[in-house]
Formats: sequence, C-alpha cells, structure tokens
Amino acid sequence: MKIIVVDDEMDALHVFLNEIIEAPGVEYKFYRDDEDAICKYVSEHPIDAAFLDINMPRINGVELAEKLTEISPSLKIVFITGLSITENDLPERVRKHTAGFLYKPYNMSRLLMLLSLIKDKKRILKAEMFDTFDCFIDGQKIKFSSAKSKELFALLLAYNGKTLTMGDAIAHLWPNGDADKSKILYRDAVWRLRKTLEDAGVNCVEWRRAVLSVNKSLVSCDYWDYLLTGKGNYCGEFCKLYEWSVDYLAQLDRIRDKNQV
Repeated sequence: MKIIVVDDEMDALHVFLNEIIEAPGVEYKFYRDDEDAICKYVSEHPIDAAFLDINMPRINGVELAEKLTEISPSLKIVFITGLSITENDLPERVRKHTAGFLYKPYNMSRLLMLLSLIKDKKRILKAEMFDTFDCFIDGQKIKFSSAKSKELFALLLAYNGKTLTMGDAIAHLWPNGDADKSKILYRDAVWRLRKTLEDAGVNCVEWRRAVLSVNKSLVSCDYWDYLLTGKGNYCGEFCKLYEWSVDYLAQLDRIRDKNQV
C-alpha cells in the first residue's frame, strides 16, 4: 500500500515516521507544504491514501483533498488534526473519500486501524490474458473506450511489472506507422486508458512522461500466476487478437510442456 503524508511541522512528520515505520507493507512519501509537488506526484503515481494535516500555513488540508481526489478519484483521505472535527464538517465531495481522522498526538493503534481499513477497501482488477484479453472489477467486465487503449493495457500487463516506454508501446501497437502520428495515437490511448481505469475506481498504473508501469498489488492476472506457479488455464492462446502476443507463446509452451512431463 502506498501513501503520502502532508504536514508542515517537521516534528510531527518525525513522529509519524516513527509510528508508520512499524507498519508492514506500507510505502510512504512525506511532504511539507509544496502543493504543486504533491499534486504532480499523485497525478503520476498510484497512491492508495493521503494523510493530510488540516491546518497548515500555506495549504488548507481540506482544499488539498478536493484537488487530490479530483486527480485520483479512487484516493482515500485521512485527515490529521488536533481539533475536534468530524465528517459532518467536511464538504460532501471530500466526505465520500474520507477514511477517517488521525488525532494528534498520534496513536499507533489508531494509525494501524486506519491503514487496515484503507487496505480492505482497495479494489483489485482481475485480468484474464489467456485466449482473448479482458478485465473485470467486482465481477463486471470493464469496457474500454477504444481498442488501442485496451491493447496498450494488455501490453503493459504482459511486461509483468517492467516499465513500458512510449517507444516500446509504439513499436508494438503501431509498428509501421508514421512516427509523429504514432505519438499522437499513443497519447490518445494513454488518456483513454487512464480515464477508463479512473472510472472503474482502480488506480493501478503509474503515469509518467513517456513511461508506464503497473502497481501489481492492485491487479490479479492469470498470466502472472502462470509464470510463477505453472498452474492455470493456458491452452496455447495468449491475447490472441494482438500480433505481438506470439512472442510470448514459446515461454508459455515451455512451462506447459514441463508441467505435463
């Protein structure tokens, strides 16, 4: 689970670090009062939750929460405060993203409870890559707004955690296209894919300039499982609508043949 913590007081950040360092499976990044840097980071990285101090000299935590949840609709917010405040004191838009309040001085049991609550609410995307490629959330098939945005996501998952550059994506999806036009098509596919995943409430892709990577903790993928265990429903077909998929068949066949011996 990935979180950011925003507090203008260095002492408070140190105390938070001393508490959260004991929490297993949590990646964190601290900020003081650089709103532009915070918004940029959330726009480019898959973040599960933001812990925000409410009263800071240069940033209002509630207003920052409004901006961050607009950037990342699946983001959960925990407000850090020494004041008596409840969800009823928050704007409706922020209220529905609020996972709770962490009151100063910090309490480790309260912090762990909030982290557990956020983790339990994470939505997992299920990807099926054998035969044709499809994705599901809560049992419902995800509808992609374009065939190329869907293929781009399939290619990203086929990279199995490795970063996918714009150059590699273009080489696979538009191998014979004009270079300038291919870049435009790539950017359109990225925009459409991002919108699709945001609408589905799954923040599983890290969006950086000309580079994409996937947060594997938010995706369940039959292909990944097969590579690890050799168990699954592979029957000789892998993302079969996409030309680049044939490059993966030899490895998958070797795993299947090995398990049949």
